[in-house]
Amino acid sequence: MDGLGAAPGRRPRRALVALCVTEVTSWGVLYYAFPVLAPAISADTGWSTPAVTAGFSLGLVVSAAAGVPVGRLLDRVGPRPVMTGGTLLAVPATLGLAAARTLPQFFAAWVVAGLAMAAVLYQPAFAALTRWYGPRRVAALTILTLAAGLASTVYAPITAALAGHLSWRQTYAVLAVLLAVITLPGHWLGLRLPWPPAETQTHRDHAPDAVARSAGFLALAAAMSLAALAVYAAVVNLVPLLQQRGLSTSDAALALGLGGVGQVLGRLGYGRLTIATTVRSRTAIVLLAAAGTIVLLGLLPGPFLALVVASVLAGATRGVVTLLQATAVTDRWGAAHYGRLNGLLAAPSTFAAALAPWAGAALAGPLGGYPAVFCLLGALAAVAAVLATVGVPTGLGR
Repeated sequence: MDGLGAAPGRRPRRALVALCVTEVTSWGVLYYAFPVLAPAISADTGWSTPAVTAGFSLGLVVSAAAGVPVGRLLDRVGPRPVMTGGTLLAVPATLGLAAARTLPQFFAAWVVAGLAMAAVLYQPAFAALTRWYGPRRVAALTILTLAAGLASTVYAPITAALAGHLSWRQTYAVLAVLLAVITLPGHWLGLRLPWPPAETQTHRDHAPDAVARSAGFLALAAAMSLAALAVYAAVVNLVPLLQQRGLSTSDAALALGLGGVGQVLGRLGYGRLTIATTVRSRTAIVLLAAAGTIVLLGLLPGPFLALVVASVLAGATRGVVTLLQATAVTDRWGAAHYGRLNGLLAAPSTFAAALAPWAGAALAGPLGGYPAVFCLLGALAAVAAVLATVGVPTGLGR
């Protein structure tokens, strides 16, 4: 038996492999292709860069709002119908982006894409592995996030190569075909497992409504939102920060890319961290480390090698923050209502991530440059570390 015992043999491993493949493709097409294509979209259509980016941010906001009902549905019916349905939305949404001739049409396509993201990106995949793998979920979640961490590595070059020979519209059309060919069978065939019954919890304090209204849950949601704003604003604005430090665009891009390597390395150590720490100490350690590395980037003037090391360290903490959020609900309140509670927890974090692309640029002027912005972002992550330790259920925080 594997996981919680509801899915025998190798079937959960087959589902894990399927999710690794589909997450790379879903993230690659729905998220990472956009930064590569955004300049071409703006140049071809005449739409301003802020307007084009606003469409992408709108999709992320819709994804955040849809995550809560999607989480409830996941708890009831399981990931196979939800993620397959999400793919059936994602493909026409991507084709809609390719076909959009006006900004309202472009925004409408991103609304549909946002609905699809809620059903195919991390949250439903996390819910699936949490239920199927039970006590072994940390290892499964680590493997998934390690694989999905390669989405930009795989699809940014693919998108750039396609855009070098095709228009941005044709590129999105080809990506839509890849999305359909890879993720539709991956979700429909790879997730054919019985959906185990939720762990039973009779204590009324662990009822989902009670948990969602508790001080601990609200503090955790606020903490994860602040952390998401800090780490994503830092990564998006790393290149302009390093350019202010005197690095060329290519050197700054190299430092950013090596930060992605750090993200993978950080996730490799999360399992050992869960064994050596309590929920409270682990949360504080990870978020304080994120705060420290962001501030380090803001204070460190150089040289190039030192800035690269700081970027790798920041990437490592960023990678661990993803796993921290994925396990936050089960670490505190169990897996009985994971889909619903994690949807509620992830919604404000996704809103914060949607604000992150322009937050740094908006603050850079008033604060006098990106170094000060990074120090402020680090301070927000430190506040998140304090908030996240509030209300850890008895017996978990010692």
